[in-house]
Amino acid sequence: MNFIQTIVEIIFILGLFINAALFIPQAVKIFRLKDARGISLFTYAGFNIIQLLGMLHGYLQQDWVLFVGMGLSFLTCGGVTIGIIFFGKIRNN
Repeated sequence: MNFIQTIVEIIFILGLFINAALFIPQAVKIFRLKDARGISLFTYAGFNIIQLLGMLHGYLQQDWVLFVGMGLSFLTCGGVTIGIIFFGKIRNN
């Protein structure tokens, strides 16, 4: 039973880091093109709220893997959110 629990925890950890990494290409694209038109601010702000709540849960439960994983995701998604705020309405040439 302990072996299965370890495998599940490893998969969960990898999932957290993959989740955090998935936001990076979107942030890079926004900042490179200086254009975020058509990308929903509400969607990414909602992701940030969920990740913040996940961090809070991890902190309260002293689950540091969850706390760090959600924190990384919060930072990378936050990059997209900031890009949308700065470049969502106008395109700078």
